[in-house]
Amino acid sequence: MSTFTVKSPYQPSGDQPEAIEQISRSIIKGNQYQTLVGVTGSGKTYTMAKVIEKTQKPTLIMTHNKTLAAQLYSEFKSFFPNNHVEYFISYYDYYQPEAYLPRQDLFIEKDSSINEELERLRLSATASLLSHDDVIVVASVSANYGLGSPEDYRSIVQKLTLAEEYNQKALLLKLVDMGYKRNDAYFDRGDFRVMGEVIDIYPAYSEEFAVRIEFFGDEVEAIYTFNSLTGEKQEDKKEVTIYAANQFIVGKEKLALAIKSIEEELGERLAFLQKEDRLVEYQRLKQRTEFDLEMLEATGMCKGIENYSRHLTGKKPGQTPYSMMDYFEAMHGNDYLVIVDESHVSLPQFRGMYAGDRSRKEVLVEHGFRLPSALDNRPLMFNEYIHKAPHFLFVSATPSELELGLSATVAEQVVRPTGLLDPLIEVVDSTHQVEHLYDRMKPVIERGERVLITVLTKKMAEELTSYYNDLGLKARYMHSEMDAIERNQTIRALRLGEFDILIGINLLREGLDLPEVSLVAILDADKEGFLRSETSLVQTAGRAARNANGHVLMYAKKMTRSMQATIDVTQHRREKQIAYNKKYHITPKTTLRALDTDLKVEDAGELYNKQSKLDKMPKAERQNLIKELKAKMLAAAKNLEFEEAARLRDEIAKIKKL
Repeated sequence: MSTFTVKSPYQPSGDQPEAIEQISRSIIKGNQYQTLVGVTGSGKTYTMAKVIEKTQKPTLIMTHNKTLAAQLYSEFKSFFPNNHVEYFISYYDYYQPEAYLPRQDLFIEKDSSINEELERLRLSATASLLSHDDVIVVASVSANYGLGSPEDYRSIVQKLTLAEEYNQKALLLKLVDMGYKRNDAYFDRGDFRVMGEVIDIYPAYSEEFAVRIEFFGDEVEAIYTFNSLTGEKQEDKKEVTIYAANQFIVGKEKLALAIKSIEEELGERLAFLQKEDRLVEYQRLKQRTEFDLEMLEATGMCKGIENYSRHLTGKKPGQTPYSMMDYFEAMHGNDYLVIVDESHVSLPQFRGMYAGDRSRKEVLVEHGFRLPSALDNRPLMFNEYIHKAPHFLFVSATPSELELGLSATVAEQVVRPTGLLDPLIEVVDSTHQVEHLYDRMKPVIERGERVLITVLTKKMAEELTSYYNDLGLKARYMHSEMDAIERNQTIRALRLGEFDILIGINLLREGLDLPEVSLVAILDADKEGFLRSETSLVQTAGRAARNANGHVLMYAKKMTRSMQATIDVTQHRREKQIAYNKKYHITPKTTLRALDTDLKVEDAGELYNKQSKLDKMPKAERQNLIKELKAKMLAAAKNLEFEEAARLRDEIAKIKKL
């Protein structure tokens, strides 16, 4: 059995040793729930890795969005280079679920664009879980959605052993049943090809290696992997196991039973609609479902096959669907760990998934677009999720009452190994907050540091950006219409010093732990609500916790309960850190985080042109953008890159027209 081993140049320090020991002891003892209260910069991810190493449990790490999942995947791959770290998020680049709007009599067909690499990573995760003991899966909310049965997935495999005999025709038919396609011309993932007595198989979950099986008659003479692009031989094998090409594949017998079950449900539903004299819904359901049944009988697949998952998996109406956790249970029983990162955001999001999915599908069922069994193709309900795993570890700087109430052990990690203190919080009267903040930002910017400002409305963010730009400062705002690429571009530009002030409504999202930021300003801090709750204020203040000069300005007319709680929590953490620094003679130093200078991103003008509404951009910001693009255009012309210069010239012309 492989063991989890952390590879890192660091040793646990600060609060980490105690937190690691406390949490690991609780898990080994058999407790189901644990919480790690860890402040920004205290090394929570490292603590999570050491807990996995100490408990030696296969682990599912879940978080609330894809970007943070990608960051965690990268970190855990570096912590566990000799173990199987996998990535499981939605494989759609674009996804429009099918829906019906009764008032407009408008049916919206399902439309999606599948990312083949993400699909491969999902298949790699399930295949690893059924093949290895030392698996860590980093996942988004996608792990709570229904999957095919792990038992079916595990049973539909093809094991090939050296010197054994196999009927080649039967083998090829088995590969087709497993979802693989014969393709002798263009060899890609999920394909196989035949050349005489040689069969090449490109597993759907393989990154670049395919498998070659050489026969002598019906006897396997050689098995080895090779590079699918160059054909270069890699490694000889004594045996190889090929898993199905997707997680909803079932065997012929089970597919036949599923088709029969769907036909029975269709008959019952059509009889009900006929009795109710709902002829439109009757014809609609009959036509759509019979077409799907024909596709299932002919190919074993159909568009929207997940809507028949209850029949394919043999589940009863209303039963909990299979999910990623069932794949852990299939191999590891009651001996795995689920870590919920940023649990104060993740758990509420998991709770809300079921209701939204249910309301959309109920409309589809009611109007004859789907059978009632489509309602069982759903994410886990919260009570199903929270009781399913044998061990949970909730990780957050601001856990809610739910996590704290459930947990047998709550470990606190507020000491930063770097010695950095939580920022000082200053409450200022909000009467002239915009002018006062201008005066406070100037010395910060002169030191070469950055500023984050959080406001309550998008309009306020736009107007404040324009106001400060007109005064000669360099500011940009971040809003919900920006996609992940543009957000990363903006954050990168802030770190590079292309501008100094970032303004937004909710600046708590991932990617904003910026060591260059030393001043955080919270305008209208006394306006109680989600954006000014204790959790939000603590998280926002933490954005300045990676800089030795960290300072927070709360602009308010009165002291609210949330403001006072934030100040109390911050002061408690400062006192504990100061005592630690004094004991070990540590001088706080700003966190150093390297910027990837090789990162390839689209030109800012191209991003704005493609993704944003330029006509809504403040005039001053448009002028700044034109200046930046003009400088790049002149530099391109100087380097004789005339095509690039012409492209930039066209971008400038488009912006000027506005």
